[in-house]
Amino acid sequence: GSRMGDVGKALMAGKPELARERARYWMDLYTDSYYLELQRTGRPGDEDCLHLSVELAGALGLPVVATNDVHFLEAEDFEAHEARVCIGESRTLDDPRRDRRFSDQQYLRSADEMIELFSDIPEAIENTVEIARRCSVKVRMGEYFLPNNPIPDGMTMDDYFRKVSEEGLEERLAKTLSKDDPEYDAKREAYYKRLYFELDIIIQMGFPGYFLIVMDFIKWAKNNGVPVGPGRGSGAGSLVAYAQLITDLDPLEYDLLFERFLNPERVSMPDFDVDFCMEGRDRVIEYTAQKYGREAVSQIITFGTMAAKAVVRDVARVQGKSYGLADKLSKMIPFEPGMTLEKALEQEPQLVEFLENDEEAQE
Repeated sequence: GSRMGDVGKALMAGKPELARERARYWMDLYTDSYYLELQRTGRPGDEDCLHLSVELAGALGLPVVATNDVHFLEAEDFEAHEARVCIGESRTLDDPRRDRRFSDQQYLRSADEMIELFSDIPEAIENTVEIARRCSVKVRMGEYFLPNNPIPDGMTMDDYFRKVSEEGLEERLAKTLSKDDPEYDAKREAYYKRLYFELDIIIQMGFPGYFLIVMDFIKWAKNNGVPVGPGRGSGAGSLVAYAQLITDLDPLEYDLLFERFLNPERVSMPDFDVDFCMEGRDRVIEYTAQKYGREAVSQIITFGTMAAKAVVRDVARVQGKSYGLADKLSKMIPFEPGMTLEKALEQEPQLVEFLENDEEAQE
């Protein structure tokens, strides 16, 4: 949105007709729900884009809405944010070549601050409330909503789930057990006892559909040249998963516990850790979306955090501090999982003393 959106870029490039064309496209696509975004974050071009956007909105009868392009919570977080950006771009803070695309005003402003900032365009603030009202949604908690899984006619999902599990185990055992083994019957009985134990729990907890979906896209991947990992995490403890070719590890052979993966006393969705070849991963996602519906398939973001020892070295580097200072500070931080700078200051008096006596280190 604003000057970084396709309409804003056209306006800032001095192409008003192109901006109109693009705005009309979005108006037709989102009838009665398309707004032009206005920002005042103190960055070059903000005011020019704002006035051009207001002019365009008036000409096309479009509503406008005020935003702040927030990148950090408090105004005082700006320096830390800039350091993080420099770490990601392998630049130093004083590097004249780096693109300074953020300002110290891109924090989470209060409602009063936004009202004052856009006092000359009150409708831009009023429309934030209108958008929030439109976004109201009730989320039903404590329920699982799995996409429909195709089941053969005349069978329930539970029946089909048992059938494919039993057939899959039979195929596995035909390759791993020898009928000439004196303990063949006893071993076979142990496998089926474990299988029925798991099936009862999975069905009781209402998760056959989840297993069948995972089985389906893993089977598709293997049949379409996408390498799949043998199994990782607690899911490798499931014999049902082994029978359905979700995993390739025999949990009885390695004494793996099913209860670590699924436990009726701790009801939560099962979660298979599945590894696909990076070159074929997108094809598996596309297959799953096409079969079960794009509205039923999504990806979950993973947030990374910076460890205390590493972040001290990285911040010192982007600040242009000496390697010796960074190394000395880093070595004063205890080496243990979950260590933070706050914990280090509590546990290491030597670190506190060093910071108190070294102004450069305090930065």
